[in-house]
Amino acid sequence: MPVTAQPHQPRRRRRTSRLLVAAATVVTAGALAAAALPASASAGGNDRGHGGNGHGHGHGHGQGQGRYQDVQLLSFNDLHGNLEPPAGSSGRVTEVQPDGTTKTIDAGGVEYLATHLREARKGNRYSITAAGGDMVGASPLLSGLFHDEPTIEALNKLDLDVTSVGNHEFDEGAKELARLQNGGCHPTEGCYADKEFKGADFPYLAANVLDEKTGKPLLKPYWVWKQRGVKVGFIGVTLEGTPDIVSAEGVKGLKFKDEVETINKYAKELQRQGVKSIVALIHEGGFPASSSYNYDCDSPGAGDGISGPIVDIAKNITPQVDALVTGHTHNAYVCTIPDPAGNPRMVTSASSFGRLYTDTTLTYDRRTGDIARTSVKSANHVVTRDVPKAPDMTRLIGKWSALAAPIGNRPIGYVSADINRDGTESPLGDLIADAQFVYGKAQDPETDLALMNPGGIRAPITYAASGAEGDGVVTYAEGFTVQPFANTVNLKDYTGAQLIQVLKEQVSGPNEAAPKILQVSSGLTYTLDLTKSGADRVVTDSIRLNGSPIDENATYRVASNSFLAGGGDGFTTLGEGTNELVGADDLAAFEQYLTANSSATAPIAPPAADRITVVQ
Repeated sequence: MPVTAQPHQPRRRRRTSRLLVAAATVVTAGALAAAALPASASAGGNDRGHGGNGHGHGHGHGQGQGRYQDVQLLSFNDLHGNLEPPAGSSGRVTEVQPDGTTKTIDAGGVEYLATHLREARKGNRYSITAAGGDMVGASPLLSGLFHDEPTIEALNKLDLDVTSVGNHEFDEGAKELARLQNGGCHPTEGCYADKEFKGADFPYLAANVLDEKTGKPLLKPYWVWKQRGVKVGFIGVTLEGTPDIVSAEGVKGLKFKDEVETINKYAKELQRQGVKSIVALIHEGGFPASSSYNYDCDSPGAGDGISGPIVDIAKNITPQVDALVTGHTHNAYVCTIPDPAGNPRMVTSASSFGRLYTDTTLTYDRRTGDIARTSVKSANHVVTRDVPKAPDMTRLIGKWSALAAPIGNRPIGYVSADINRDGTESPLGDLIADAQFVYGKAQDPETDLALMNPGGIRAPITYAASGAEGDGVVTYAEGFTVQPFANTVNLKDYTGAQLIQVLKEQVSGPNEAAPKILQVSSGLTYTLDLTKSGADRVVTDSIRLNGSPIDENATYRVASNSFLAGGGDGFTTLGEGTNELVGADDLAAFEQYLTANSSATAPIAPPAADRITVVQ
């Protein structure tokens, strides 16, 4: 079983106090074979119209009204405020070549995404653009510093029609999500550049997120796109487990319901309203057998090449739903998974950070009002950087960059090479854990070790300059992109038995199917045996601290971020620690470590990442 860093962790609060697409040509192989349809199932023209219910940008008026009408569905997910091209491995996708080899392609950046989407819409009279959640949250400084207002502005310019909420939409709580939807100045920061924020032009859907007091959905549960007699309904949900991966404050007063139960409920409601073509936007996903974006996950059979939560969800959602746009796992796939009736149904995800978009053709039958499911075609396309930048996006980035520059451009350290976050144990994970350990020792000399959640590491540190700072220089903006959650570094006491249990919780309980391997500070070593199952994958007798076995009856002082210290990510034992000391911001700890341990003439080298021995 491969163990990968899980990318979806919450943030406690934003750091606002510090503030004074030519279309891609390579597509996936995983698409349903099209059934023969009458010649009227076609698209054409460049006109633009507007979707139903007063929202959206439904593209095209349509000129002919034969029985069948192709509807283009463009979709993406997990943008996370990445307006500028993501750096390092976060800004690349892997592509399988005809001879079986792979190559990487630089991808992402809203200047290019806008160009690709606009080109893709050309020649399609009926075009909808939808997203699968996590448009904001865990964002780079350019967006995160301004409570993600820049990203909402960019999505408006991208003509996004509708999106589901994701877990990160709740990072700052329900009131802030409502502000992103409806507009208005931030309650504490006020208006930026003396201009009131107008909010999202598109609806956020949150069908399975209920207000505890009223029992009603926090936001709209569904939305219907209408164009010249064609009606397509969208139901939006986030994963039911959102409270487990978002701070308690972020989900205070909210209940999260089962995804399948909720979608089936609203599919019936849409059917009663005469809307028979339905797409579910689900912020939950799967794990394809290959990391290549163009992997055919229907080979050898439908859905055989994908695992994870989305498989069971897809198998149980009513056949009334015609396609699923998913997200959350940051993976790329175009798969068919059988519905409860045994018929194949398209399930897609476009990786993350705006590196891909999915182009799906839904053939609408005007006679029945439904989608001809056997004709659904879908493919992922790379947001390549070899196309012209969209000028309006360049202006938007320039406007916000000017406001962020005084903070973001400040150097905080130096590196001798890329420091990556990939792998079971990563060099960057070790570096951050060491930084928190050193910070903890400064607060309390009794501190023994530090633990860091892999999903809290949002981007690599790259040696190549991102701006004018020079190669090897780490700026505050780059550090913010790595750790944007504004957690604090907390110290807690645990028994040795509890510490062993924490390590076993990486691969058991809620983390058994998708392990979350903690990054560990220098001195802590152990063996992870992936040939075993459950908690046994952590070899107890191998656990050592500074060469000595863990004493189950002794007390160990552990540094971790406040999310982990609160028991987040399924590490319930970490929430049981005692004698807690709440420290400073985790990015401040990282900055202090880089500044103290690197210089232009003596940069930090990537750690060896040799603390966890992996047996496969």
